[in-house]
Amino acid sequence: MRIATWNINSLRARMDRVLAFLERHDVDVLALQETKAKPQQLDLTALQEAGYEVAAHGLNQWNGVALISRVGLSDVRTELPALPLWPEDETGVVEARALGGLVGDGLRIWSLYIPNGRELDHPHYDYKLRWLEALRAEGARELAEDLSAKVALVGDFNVAPLDEDVWDMEFFDGKTHVSEPERAAFRAVVDAGYADVVRGDHPGPGVYTYWDYQQLRFPKRQGMRIDFVLGSPSVQSAVTGSFIDREERKGKGASDHAPVVVDLDL
Repeated sequence: MRIATWNINSLRARMDRVLAFLERHDVDVLALQETKAKPQQLDLTALQEAGYEVAAHGLNQWNGVALISRVGLSDVRTELPALPLWPEDETGVVEARALGGLVGDGLRIWSLYIPNGRELDHPHYDYKLRWLEALRAEGARELAEDLSAKVALVGDFNVAPLDEDVWDMEFFDGKTHVSEPERAAFRAVVDAGYADVVRGDHPGPGVYTYWDYQQLRFPKRQGMRIDFVLGSPSVQSAVTGSFIDREERKGKGASDHAPVVVDLDL
């Protein structure tokens, strides 16, 4: 089974790219982030005609996640337990940043769009850390109940875990994505039993999944590695290959992220 994750930066704007990507790489399951639409705003006809089931979760024109599968899609969940609210007042909601479902032969896959954090002294930064703790707790619970559970936590984590995951650490000094609390929160998810199943085959430096639209970051190769597939032990042992589709970042109308693709023999 071939799974992939991709921050699409508006599904409505890039549906053609998604369809072409699915066909070109023969993808069975695709997790999307930043779909930027309510489910009823999405025209899913072409995906369904191509043999895919779709589950989408979105509250407005921001955030939004989706799962696209041609190997079954059931037990869909639209939020992790204990996620914090944003904003942190009486208007707060659980944002559309997580969507999980069962695909294939019992693989639980979560499409995740972790909060950005904005600035180190911004309330959104604390929100981000609490969000990651909720993810760690749910991941730990899954494996405490069944260590053999097949679970993949995939998506845009908005954390660069290692110095080599950004093009210039001096540029990011005092910024989010590379701070020690964020990295510690990411490591806590890994320590709960979920390993990055791509880095071993594609180590850095210079291996990125995101390039800002501004300042010609992509042609200058000034990127960040912030999109991951974290697998439970059963998923780790099933990996037969992986790649980052850097070509998808090229051309007119590209997302600012590249898809991450993993092959599994479950």
